[in-house]
Amino acid sequence: MQRLIKKSSKSRGLPPGALIHIGEKKTDKIKISVLDYSIGKYDEKEIKKIEDCYSYKRKPSITWINIDGLHEVDVIEKIGKYFDIHSLVLEDILNTDQRPKMEDYEKYIFLVLKMLYSDDKTNEIHSEQVSLVLGNNFVISFQETIGDVFDSVRERIRGSKGRIRKMGSDYLAYSLIDAIVDNYFIILEKIGEKIESMQEDIIKNPNPQNLNHIYKLKRDMIYLRKSVWPLREVINGLLRGESKIIKKSTNIYLRDLYDHTIQVIDTVETFRDMISGMLDIYMSSVSNKMNEVMKVLTIFAAIFIPLTFIAGVYGMNFHYMPELSLTWGYPAVWIVIIIVGVTLLFYFRHKKWL
Repeated sequence: MQRLIKKSSKSRGLPPGALIHIGEKKTDKIKISVLDYSIGKYDEKEIKKIEDCYSYKRKPSITWINIDGLHEVDVIEKIGKYFDIHSLVLEDILNTDQRPKMEDYEKYIFLVLKMLYSDDKTNEIHSEQVSLVLGNNFVISFQETIGDVFDSVRERIRGSKGRIRKMGSDYLAYSLIDAIVDNYFIILEKIGEKIESMQEDIIKNPNPQNLNHIYKLKRDMIYLRKSVWPLREVINGLLRGESKIIKKSTNIYLRDLYDHTIQVIDTVETFRDMISGMLDIYMSSVSNKMNEVMKVLTIFAAIFIPLTFIAGVYGMNFHYMPELSLTWGYPAVWIVIIIVGVTLLFYFRHKKWL
């Protein structure tokens, strides 16, 4: 539950728009990279001072400024002041527990997304908040740590592949969102493989370890649902909004992105139902296994009840029991016990109770 509910006590009592970083510090130094391009040219570099990217605001080309690391509040404040970003937006950028959302500020559009990636070593799903500020000729992305899922977008810009260098900043923002959504499919594919493997294990050999894996998968799906569901509202807001930043030529791609998001949500809901079904299968398998054990014990008890009765009768040691004085009394009792036991055993096998 720690990753579902984060503490935000740092901001308690502060006025709206107060800039304070809320979240885990995931990188030691802030990394600022700039990617400026147009149809005929392309420029990419990493800058050390935030002031070095101010000149890109007035350029007619499309500029993508990416900031990795949010713990240096003064850097976020400087770029917000120069690009005229509202203090409430900067506050949301620094608070990494935001719900995915879209806000239109006329001069720019503010987007909050959740970028997910899986750790193959620990088999856990990790999340990172990505904030986008979309302007007429620029996109500023804020990430918590170095490393993302945008390499394919960078390669398309570098190699002038597709239409990205022919389109505006709105198409660049679409490409970044699309890369995040495409990565959701990779996460879901891995979860689907886990579910399929666990279903076979639960049916063949249910054990408490399976139950722990089921509950872990349930937590992962709750976490994934929390990150994906609001994304539908974000894309729908971009489609239905009246912002001049989003051009009509980009709407067709946003509609396709909306369809992908619905597909992700449907897959998440399907997996949630499958995991709930797995829990039912586990409980049924354990119950059936227990019933089989109880059936075997009951059959053995049913076989030994008449044998115990015979042994109890001839164990009373009354003086006038005629069978006690017979020479073949002891072997005769054993023969009766064996016949009764074997008869009951064959009867239970005939009834297919064994």
